[in-house]
Amino acid sequence: MPKKLIFICLFIPGLLNAQLVNIETKRIQSDSIRFVLNADFGFNHSNNDGVSVNQIEASLTTQIRSKDLKKTYLLLGNYNLVDADEGNLQNSWFLHGRFNYKIHKIIRLEAFVQGQYNQLLVVRQRNLIGAGLRLNWISRKNFTGHLGNSYMYEMEQSDTIGSTMYNHRNSTYVSFSYTSASRNFILTNTFYYQPLYKDLSDYRLLEQFRFDFPLNRWLKFFAIYDYYFDSKTPLNTREYTSKLQMGLGISI
Repeated sequence: MPKKLIFICLFIPGLLNAQLVNIETKRIQSDSIRFVLNADFGFNHSNNDGVSVNQIEASLTTQIRSKDLKKTYLLLGNYNLVDADEGNLQNSWFLHGRFNYKIHKIIRLEAFVQGQYNQLLVVRQRNLIGAGLRLNWISRKNFTGHLGNSYMYEMEQSDTIGSTMYNHRNSTYVSFSYTSASRNFILTNTFYYQPLYKDLSDYRLLEQFRFDFPLNRWLKFFAIYDYYFDSKTPLNTREYTSKLQMGLGISI
């Protein structure tokens, strides 16, 4: 039976503070599980000297595999709202759909669509569609490696300068995962590189390192470090963010 993972953050990060999301950490890395559905919803209300703040968070992860295990459908969704008496402090959403078809033990075809919005960023909304190849080029008992390359057509909207841009972009990622022989810890590292075809100096990077440490059969500690870099925003400036998350994961 698939396990449902509920993550309780000890240090709550700003969701979607960068517009490049690591899909690798959302995949269910198993060829035997046909259906997985994880859904979380949270509401928080606080009153500080008469100033009210409400926060709503909702997320969905679902993965479905065909009977022959060759076709995989992945759907991710997230919504975050922080509202105060003075107005919205944060309003963001993210939706990603992906189709994966296994044509060989090593090679898979992928197609995906994605939309996301964040009122705090220079690029408030980005919609894209793409397709490419995914290679499972390392598959050992304790070590796995994946390599992917895709073409993306994207639309970026910036309210800051009142512009809408349409770009053709490449997306390449490399992901490694190591599980200790005693299964006391899991290390995962993923790197994304997304340049424009017409201007290679305009690119985005995402580096994510994740550490999982099981405390017992149903509880684990995790730590995630993200570094995001955008070489050229619509304002013709550079933008980077770094984020450290730590929390507990419960498996039921």
